[in-house]
Amino acid sequence: MALSVTFGVSTWLWTSPFNRDTVALFSKIKNYGFDAVEIPVEDPALVDLKLVKQALQENGLKPIICGAFGPTRDLTNDDSKYHQTCFDYLDACFEIAAELGSSFVAGPMYAAVGKARLVSPEQRQIEWDRAVHNLQKVCKRAGEFGLDLAIETLNRFETDLINTSADLMRLIQDINEPQAKATLDGFHLNIEEPSLEDAIRRVGDKLIHVQVSENYRGTPGTGQTNWAAWKRGLEAINYQGCVSIESFTPQVQELAGAVCIWKPLVPSQDEFANEGLKFLKKWVSE
Repeated sequence: MALSVTFGVSTWLWTSPFNRDTVALFSKIKNYGFDAVEIPVEDPALVDLKLVKQALQENGLKPIICGAFGPTRDLTNDDSKYHQTCFDYLDACFEIAAELGSSFVAGPMYAAVGKARLVSPEQRQIEWDRAVHNLQKVCKRAGEFGLDLAIETLNRFETDLINTSADLMRLIQDINEPQAKATLDGFHLNIEEPSLEDAIRRVGDKLIHVQVSENYRGTPGTGQTNWAAWKRGLEAINYQGCVSIESFTPQVQELAGAVCIWKPLVPSQDEFANEGLKFLKKWVSE
């Protein structure tokens, strides 16, 4: 049984931050055979909406808007000024997504990426409640734009709040807003989940976006990922969204430092995208 999905790739595979120059990648992405492009919004002011919209149309690519949540964008911080910074940033992301025709904004928007500490159960509950309360507000705001949130789990080295599909589903249930949906990223799942298939089944119809690379962040098909389990899980929930390659290049030092990529994972980032897509197309058709 072949999965009915589309394929995307993040521009983070080549460069960061997304700006006017980044749209030059769109023709290459289309020529490789991708259907969609992930646009990571690190600085909304750098996204030229008119230029991006034109490039998307010229290349027949669908946009997927992904958020970037650094230290100042933290909905669980003790200081509410960080919450407001994140609200304002997400508003800008919603405006970009709505203007470009994306149906959701994806990312680990509950807390700052890299906030990974051992804290007391009492502090953990305080931060959990903040995430729930603030994401309820964010969901309502997303709804005003006709958008969903595709909330992403991260591994234990990048956050201490939402590491597993069970964590994610508890968060979504506590938020209890229709816009609260899910992203699953295979790199994080490979670290945190005993079973890829069970993780996907657990999220079920809340899953609206999938990101993949190998267990070591490399090209799909070259590592230890259980791709058969991925497929069984996606088939079981009748997933029909995008499967998007997300990885990074050590050439962008700030981003590489944040995700701990200290050396090239492949000889060529172009080869990463091209060979990765070939593998994924074969994988879904078998």
